[in-house]
Amino acid sequence: MGFESFIAKRYLISKHKINFITIISIISIAGITIGVAALIIVLSVFNGFGTLVTTYLMNFEPHLRVQIVSEEGEKNREQAFNVIDKSVNVDEFTSYVDGKVLAYNKGLTRVVNFKGIESIIADRVYNFKPSILYGEEEIASSKPLPKVIIGIQLADKLQSIVGDTITLISPVGIEQAITQLTMPLTKRVIISGIYSSKNNDYDERYIIGDLEFAQFLLGYKKRIRGYDVRLKDSGDAFSIQNDWRDILSGEEFTVNTWYDFHQELYSVMKIERWTAYIILSLIIAVATFNILGSLSMSVIEKRRDIGILNAMGISQKSVLKIFMFEGILIGVIGTLLGVIIGYLLCYLQIEYNIYPLDPTQYKINALPVELRFSDFFFISGAAMLLSFLAALYPAKRAAKINPLEAIKWE
Repeated sequence: MGFESFIAKRYLISKHKINFITIISIISIAGITIGVAALIIVLSVFNGFGTLVTTYLMNFEPHLRVQIVSEEGEKNREQAFNVIDKSVNVDEFTSYVDGKVLAYNKGLTRVVNFKGIESIIADRVYNFKPSILYGEEEIASSKPLPKVIIGIQLADKLQSIVGDTITLISPVGIEQAITQLTMPLTKRVIISGIYSSKNNDYDERYIIGDLEFAQFLLGYKKRIRGYDVRLKDSGDAFSIQNDWRDILSGEEFTVNTWYDFHQELYSVMKIERWTAYIILSLIIAVATFNILGSLSMSVIEKRRDIGILNAMGISQKSVLKIFMFEGILIGVIGTLLGVIIGYLLCYLQIEYNIYPLDPTQYKINALPVELRFSDFFFISGAAMLLSFLAALYPAKRAAKINPLEAIKWE
């Protein structure tokens, strides 16, 4: 292997003047470098956005949700409770209810989703605290009035601040209220906190309060809608989902993960990521075509050298290795330079925010970037595979050169 790689290096890095073949080789290296660096940067940005979106959404949502979907499920809810309670992967869980209510304040009304959770353990299931802009995350049914937290956009539309009292009007018994000309069920609550979840759906449409108060207001009585579960590791959600689906009847319960809550969004993000990977891989593919061209011309130029090597007893396999090494060396140099440039630019963005964003428009102050080892592995692997395939044809062609034909006129 030693002399083959030595000859390959001399062919690639010649001490003679730069010729056309050398220029094409340099273009090949530059193309692979640009392609690899672009792929690392773009995929790292996709990783950053994906993690950011997931973090924002999971602050207000559980890792797993077991929802009761039938009366039989309500009767057998102890079964679901026991399954969750006995799971070693569960960190904490809470019962919950939710439903539509009409929020009223100073002549302004909004139809919103009111969600009730167990206030005692709410901070161990959800991550409200980092999202609270004003006030605190207190949702206990304390006297004289229950406390709730609402989104920043909803607070703006209701023209309310922390400490204000708003009225929640329940749809329970609304038909009787209309026919009998009586007042529907209404309750006043105190806004204890205003949050910004970075999710417009939550910020505009959700009010969160205590479970017992929500059960009364929404007419659940002692019933619940299901259980929100926080796992020790969110990555275990999919395997646990499959285990629980085998235990709990599908006619009584549904088991959904954090991915299922926004499956369309995550699917679009995944498609965009793969699309970017395929498109940018074409840059590397085009660069490897240059490898094929430069090596093919190099084989023609070095035809006499190949004949002499064969006459000296060098086997066809060694000739094949020489040109394979030359093509792979181009791929290695381009890939290494691309990895270094890609990593360096991502590192500068992470540490120094060289590409800032307007937080009033994007909710973040800089382009998010997250480096993953798997991306480096797959990108480098793809670049090296394409370089190997591009070098294979001209190397085989060089190995098949007849030494007598190559040197008979020398």
